[in-house]
Amino acid sequence: MTAVSVLAVAPELFPLVKTGGLADVTGALPAALARDQVETTTLLPGYPSVLAGLADAETVHCWPDLFGAPARLLRGEAAGLSLLAIDAPHLYARAGNPYLGPDGRDWADNAQRFATLGRVAAEIGTGLLPAFRPDVVHAHDWQAGLAPAYLHYAEAARPATVMTVHNLAYQGRFPVALLPSLGLPWASFSPDGVEYYGDIGYLKAGLFFADAITTVSPTYAAEIRTPEGGMGLDGLLRTRASVLHGILNGIDEKVWDPATDSLIAAPYTAAKLRRRALNKTELQERLGLAAAPDTLLFGVISRLTWQKGLDLLLADLDALALSGVQLALLGSGDRALEVGFATAAAAHPEKIGCKIGYDEALAHLIQAGCDALLMPSRFEPCGLTQLCALRYGALPVVARVGGLADTVIDANEAALAAGTGSGIQFAPATREMLIAATQRTMALWRDQAAWRRLQRNAMKTDVSWRRPAARYAALYRALVAARAP
Repeated sequence: MTAVSVLAVAPELFPLVKTGGLADVTGALPAALARDQVETTTLLPGYPSVLAGLADAETVHCWPDLFGAPARLLRGEAAGLSLLAIDAPHLYARAGNPYLGPDGRDWADNAQRFATLGRVAAEIGTGLLPAFRPDVVHAHDWQAGLAPAYLHYAEAARPATVMTVHNLAYQGRFPVALLPSLGLPWASFSPDGVEYYGDIGYLKAGLFFADAITTVSPTYAAEIRTPEGGMGLDGLLRTRASVLHGILNGIDEKVWDPATDSLIAAPYTAAKLRRRALNKTELQERLGLAAAPDTLLFGVISRLTWQKGLDLLLADLDALALSGVQLALLGSGDRALEVGFATAAAAHPEKIGCKIGYDEALAHLIQAGCDALLMPSRFEPCGLTQLCALRYGALPVVARVGGLADTVIDANEAALAAGTGSGIQFAPATREMLIAATQRTMALWRDQAAWRRLQRNAMKTDVSWRRPAARYAALYRALVAARAP
């Protein structure tokens, strides 16, 4: 098997910088690809946390002027990953969220900050570093979307290109007046280029120019080709359907392993499920819930947004609390939802526990301690939280959309009879159907023998990167072969 070299281009990567599941993907995929003889180097913006995490970094290139000031390209390693980082303090030396300023608004120069990421990726792809010329440039989300465009207009031989959409709702649109400063020709501003409803569309550019497009589940790949799910890009995606691939995400099984997890109260396995109850006790204590081992405990680990459908849960939360179950919630997002869940927790302190914000250790404990995990998303490209829930034996209760539909087997009568269920699905994502799904979950809870069988089914689910990585490796090789002379 011939080795393939890949330059992954990403705005974040776990454990150096993370705002969501994208970082988990870019952090875990390289190691999985290595088993298929794919060598990955990841290009990142040089945020303070990235530069602090690079071990023995060396300068491999300098620019006298990169979008307004000098900059360097650093090469090093972090968490066992091969990294390149753009050390451009005028663009990236800012604490906190990589995309938002202290006022919660986008940084005013995000167009330049992420055009830089794409342009540097294109320079590397066309020979900037003599010792590293990748076979494939793989761009992740809109922040890297200009990389395929810059490569298209480069006056040099270029590598194959892949554009991965992690969430089509985030597209990166900027005024056309910026085009000359970005170093793209005016000819690129057309429907067959970077133009998108009168603006420059970073994601649209990547989707148009990349040799292949991937997204993070087969069902989402179908959904985004429809007007309802396409977010204005469905026409383009239908046109490019022959190069669009839905490849499920996986999770890092070393980070998410209930048998070895140091962040939970009591490690356990499918063969020793009784030990799982110790985590439920710890979770109830941590969030001030009543100590009630026999009470069904729902968990939520999520951004609190319309997309995630948490307003549907909030609308029925008082009734849910009065039905004799508990809820442990960890998340942040829309202010109204944060206030709503905090208010409900104050009204039902022994039934609802709420932590606004993000806490990695608490996320692990909720997975290990809750009985069922709620994900009533209106759309969900893949979802990683339900994969962790399967791994930890927390039965996912999910809307039948995107990757949730592809990864959770509904415990309906046929699945129960066949012994194949691993959670609860419902559709459509409405308040009424969410109520019905929670009621189904309560009914299943009352049959503890059936519940244990479902837990073991869930924990046997392959949520690793093995199969997805093999599909990416095959795609890379096919693209490289197609470009061979």
